[in-house]
Amino acid sequence: MKSHVLPISKPNTQSSYSSSPMIKTAAASATMLLRSKDDLGIEATRILIPSSFEDDSKTEAKPLILRTLSCTNSAAALTANSNLNQKQRRRRVASDTSLATGGRQSFPQMGRAASDTYLITRLSFKLLRYLGVGYRWITRFLALGCYGFLLIPGFFKVGYYYFFSDQIRRGVVYGDLPRNRLDIYLPKNRNGAKPVVAFVTGGAWIIGYKAWGSLLGQQLSERDVIVACIDYRNFPQGTIGDMVKDASQGISFVCNNIAEYGGDPSRIYLMGQSAGAHIAACALLEQAIKEAGGEKTSWSVSQLKAYFGLSGGYNLSNLVDHFHSRGDCSHLHSIMEGEESLRRYSPELVVQDPNTRNAVSLLPPTILFHGTADYSIPADSSKQFAETLRSLEVQAESILYEGKTHTDLFLQDPMRGGRDDMFEDLVAMIHAGDSEAVARDATAPPRKRLVPEFMLKLARSISPF
Repeated sequence: MKSHVLPISKPNTQSSYSSSPMIKTAAASATMLLRSKDDLGIEATRILIPSSFEDDSKTEAKPLILRTLSCTNSAAALTANSNLNQKQRRRRVASDTSLATGGRQSFPQMGRAASDTYLITRLSFKLLRYLGVGYRWITRFLALGCYGFLLIPGFFKVGYYYFFSDQIRRGVVYGDLPRNRLDIYLPKNRNGAKPVVAFVTGGAWIIGYKAWGSLLGQQLSERDVIVACIDYRNFPQGTIGDMVKDASQGISFVCNNIAEYGGDPSRIYLMGQSAGAHIAACALLEQAIKEAGGEKTSWSVSQLKAYFGLSGGYNLSNLVDHFHSRGDCSHLHSIMEGEESLRRYSPELVVQDPNTRNAVSLLPPTILFHGTADYSIPADSSKQFAETLRSLEVQAESILYEGKTHTDLFLQDPMRGGRDDMFEDLVAMIHAGDSEAVARDATAPPRKRLVPEFMLKLARSISPF
């Protein structure tokens, strides 16, 4: 069955980005994209209909991750140059260890796997503790357990790849704190500089973790794209300001060091999913405001070719009632540093402030992906943010996928294998202008199915997200 498109809105102002080669390439990759245009022929929001529907305390007494990459020379730490030496030594050890071990399994690798498993378990119990106990919570917790059980075949395969693939440089240090780590997914083909995606994972600001991006990292690396999944502090170890600071520091590391891993510094894309999309957007805006104010920074917004937001929320003032009605994030005000800070950490509201107009003009092209059946974060969040950016003459577009839920785009569809529209749109935008990469994408083999179809459909029907 052919895909259809339902035009739902028109932009207020002209957006040159809608007619850019990158968007044209993405449009060509979809099953069918019929655009809604105004009298000037300017493209607005698109809806894609697919062919089927298928912690702790504020300061930790102990770090959450075993710091196996830390410097052990305590005497050197007392010298005047200790901080610089430690950073250089940790980064060198992280890279050298990964390169030296290759595909061979070693005790350090198993130790890191055990450490990550322990951390994931702690994050799960942390989430339970902050959700509280009640009838609604119990039913959703049971639904979550069944949902995870049905996707276990896929989780096992992705987990094995994450822990034992020699294409991943795990636990690369980008800062001094325990959660200042990132994972780098490398393509098998190392010839030439590759485009790069700096990815900030979701997790309701409470259980975000760099391993959550493993499936996306694996699949993008198969298309010759390097992916850097950035870890950051969660609540209550940190509040939103700490998360944004960590994400910005991770982005800085990618911008300034990815060439050492075969990445192209001129083709870096920032991407976030769910809460990670919100954190990444806040980090991007904060950086633009600093640059517009003349502050000296370690990275520049101009180093990013585009920002991709997947199922994100960008106006917390509008979303807070929605979250509470669902029983989600009862600690939202604490996470966001008080009710008075909701506006400060709402990108859609920040860009409308007249005092930030100079900063807004520095923003890269913005593409927001969202499913219309997402009831964790309504699709209107992405649609309205894109419209607001276009009204401020920022190149922006929202792409809505009919009938897709919060997890369809990030989990069920990728585990289904074959082709899914969101992934193909994303790859087409990244490879826009690279004729050789586009040709390889056209002949790329279909992705392997990770979970039987009946289990995916059942998981979707009981998903609490």
